[in-house]
Amino acid sequence: MRLISGLAWLGLSAGAAMAQCGGSFGDFVNEMKAEAVSRGFDGTTVDGFFRGVQQDPKVLRADRAQGVFQKPFIEFSRRLISQNRIDNGRTKARQYEAVFDRIEEKYGVSRGVLLAFWAFETDYGGYQGDFNTRNALVTLAHDCRRPQLFRPQVFAALELYSKGNFNPNTTTGAWAGEIGMVQMLPQDILDNGVDADGDGRVSLKKSAPDALTSGGKMLSHLGWRPGEPWLQEVVIPAGLDLSKTGVDHMMPVSDWAAAGVKPREGSLGPAGLNASVLLPQGHKGPAFLAYPSFRVFFEWNQSFVYVLTAGYFATRLEGAKVYDAGNPDPGLSGSQMKSLQTKLQARGYDVGKVDGILGARTRAAVQAEQARLGLPADAWPTPELLSKL
Repeated sequence: MRLISGLAWLGLSAGAAMAQCGGSFGDFVNEMKAEAVSRGFDGTTVDGFFRGVQQDPKVLRADRAQGVFQKPFIEFSRRLISQNRIDNGRTKARQYEAVFDRIEEKYGVSRGVLLAFWAFETDYGGYQGDFNTRNALVTLAHDCRRPQLFRPQVFAALELYSKGNFNPNTTTGAWAGEIGMVQMLPQDILDNGVDADGDGRVSLKKSAPDALTSGGKMLSHLGWRPGEPWLQEVVIPAGLDLSKTGVDHMMPVSDWAAAGVKPREGSLGPAGLNASVLLPQGHKGPAFLAYPSFRVFFEWNQSFVYVLTAGYFATRLEGAKVYDAGNPDPGLSGSQMKSLQTKLQARGYDVGKVDGILGARTRAAVQAEQARLGLPADAWPTPELLSKL
């Protein structure tokens, strides 16, 4: 589900024209082909890759229908985390124990993290998507919503094709162009694909060792810190300065401990690590301490609720308790959230698109307005805040 590749594609050669989004799809494809040749790809290879390419309206509908991310953390996490997924994850951990041991030794990425992504992305490989990958990438590159994210992936897929590792007619995956059991984009496969089972090829669709090891390498490449915790449930004191909470605010663990933050089980991480207190549904709901490696999750997916659920599920797979849901204040409906975002925009905040999703920028704006209005500055928008605005 990762929508941003770890590395941008190389720049165009001097004087080369760049295909523009929008307009005629056929003209766009011809421009992409010319651009590919200008990048040094063989003309015959380019023709073979683009032959038969089609715009896929189902991809565009999927891109605009991500309402699941509007759900609050408690509802979202309960929807994604089932006892069956936990049981299957622990079974997979035993089945591929030697693979996970090698990944942890080489890349320092904990098995719970990879199991969580494997579960959420494809239900442990059970459903990897049936969208034609080439068509999906070219469709999204042509669409003017986020062409800068997908154009590089078209050329990365072309590179894989030139190496014999991609069939443009039969390669399938998710609607956003991700491939395989842990859903990696073409550029990530080029950068991080590993032949872990020793059969001479990187097969992320059929080989669990290849997929898991490639995912571990990618997380390492993105800055995963070996041997450190990534997320931990905590209990916050009544008098905590809530304006210091949130993913954008970090303090040493020792400072959080001095402020009264306590682990719900076990002990806090190393005192010198910087960490953030996350309150996904405000100060009356669940509370977590997020360590530096947690930020790497955002390189895989940029949805706060998805990332927090994945990080938490990884801890559950390694033995953590079910979180304490608490008794959070009621949140906003989708239409109310859009109204809130519109009001925040009018006050000069950059909340991104008015989409009804409580993302990072909306949370930051909410927290600032809560502090201004004398409300608990926990970044959880309530009807009271909407009314006061």
